[in-house]
Amino acid sequence: MAMASQDQWLSSSSDKNCKVNFRERLLIIDSKLGGKDVEQLKFLCQDFVSHKKLETSRSALNIFDLLLAAELLCEEDSFFLAELLYTLNWMSLLKHLNYTKEQVESLLPTQRRVSLFRNLLYELSEGIDSENLQSMIFLLGDSIPKIPMTSLGLLSHLEKQGKIDEDNLTFLEDLCKKIVPKLVEKIEKYKGEKAAQLATLPVDKETESLHQGEEEQLFSRSDTTKLLGALQERPCQNEHARSNGDRATDGALALGSMIPASATRGASPNTPNSEASTEEVAVYGMNRKLRGHCVIINNHTFTSASSLDVRPGTHKDAESLRRVFKWLGFTVCKHDDVTKGRMDEILQEQKSHPDHADWDCFVFCVLTHGKDREVYCSDGVPIAIGKILSHFTANQCPRLAQKPKLFFIQACQGKAIQPSVPIEADAMNPESTFPPLEYRIPITVDFLLGLSTVPGYLSFRHMEEGSWYIQSLCKHLKTLVPRHEDILSILTAVNHDVSRKADKSGLKKQMPQSASTLTKKLVFPVPPGALQW
Repeated sequence: MAMASQDQWLSSSSDKNCKVNFRERLLIIDSKLGGKDVEQLKFLCQDFVSHKKLETSRSALNIFDLLLAAELLCEEDSFFLAELLYTLNWMSLLKHLNYTKEQVESLLPTQRRVSLFRNLLYELSEGIDSENLQSMIFLLGDSIPKIPMTSLGLLSHLEKQGKIDEDNLTFLEDLCKKIVPKLVEKIEKYKGEKAAQLATLPVDKETESLHQGEEEQLFSRSDTTKLLGALQERPCQNEHARSNGDRATDGALALGSMIPASATRGASPNTPNSEASTEEVAVYGMNRKLRGHCVIINNHTFTSASSLDVRPGTHKDAESLRRVFKWLGFTVCKHDDVTKGRMDEILQEQKSHPDHADWDCFVFCVLTHGKDREVYCSDGVPIAIGKILSHFTANQCPRLAQKPKLFFIQACQGKAIQPSVPIEADAMNPESTFPPLEYRIPITVDFLLGLSTVPGYLSFRHMEEGSWYIQSLCKHLKTLVPRHEDILSILTAVNHDVSRKADKSGLKKQMPQSASTLTKKLVFPVPPGALQW
């Protein structure tokens, strides 16, 4: 069919939307969109579809296929595509989805899917002409690849480099001030809208009983206190490391597990009626054929530019995690030496994974270097722990709503201190005093965050046998799951085990901690057959 006749057929068909097949209407929309529109659609969709799949998309139809596969687009609910077309100012195409401009505008406040940050970058790109673009590229110098690049491509590159994100626009703001000062107003407007959005988010029914208000807001210190309730503290003796020039490790490792005492079975044997209270707690369903997906991020070797040391012993941890979670019924996927760009792809892939709907649970493990509240990717770019968790809230990942989501972080914090035995230190700033838990995790239900150490303290990894925390976690899952212990009780046992470990000098100690918003007991079914190590 000739192009002219095809276009004529498409146009005539558009007048009979009710009789036209949904895919035919998508074909009509595709015929009106050009190469620039496709690039913009790919950019706006990158929080929902993996970058790798989007990169291979050459037409709007390719993108539509990806949205259909991810259940982000269907005949019964085409608003996401309507939002995209509205953002691209294609008001004339909304009629093919049975929307008007006014209808989209009225629905956006409650049904918006594209983030304010993504919308901001798109709007900024539209305000950067070719001359401004060349000036920006010149100022950025060698940090930008010498390839043809659009304004949208430039902003995408800055995001991949970790120079800008939704909470840090200083770099971009400074760049705009020098080249296109008028765009600074858009950034300021975004900051105001983002603050207002956090203040007015709707209450999720699941969240309402825990904390009135901000469904997607992140924990501050006071939020942690309000949400977790009575915090269970375990005082320990001060530990000192003063041998062979090692820096002193002062301060009490006071907190064993930041989990409500009422939700931790066996954690406090002196608590009155503790056994009776736990009997009232419901149990998460664990009756599907496959338990869920377990992702392992295993960073051993880092780029030379990052100045981060290799992490001997981490492969032992990764293999132990792989075996124990496979034994528990999970499908396990391990990723070695993950860059920031690849980490973003993995998070997007997992967030939109269609199989979550058919699984009971989700596990995400990170083995890497880190610093306070952040972990390092293999290219030395940090990512906030809260940012990782935020991909799996009920809004961002509805297929995992009301299902337990477990995150285990073994993060080295700073350069390792090499003592006389093959043990490396995994925490920065060992002289600091113990601060309260301030990891910013989304205020939503059904999360469990397990950290190998409290902030500012050492976390040890044996260079051959793996880390104290991960090895203890795997050992106790192996021994306590067959006894029908719930996950919080297992983590309490891990805390006890790790807290009793020490290096050969007896001076270096470690204390893990956890934070939980699980609303039910999580008890893994006993797998058939014993786990052979």
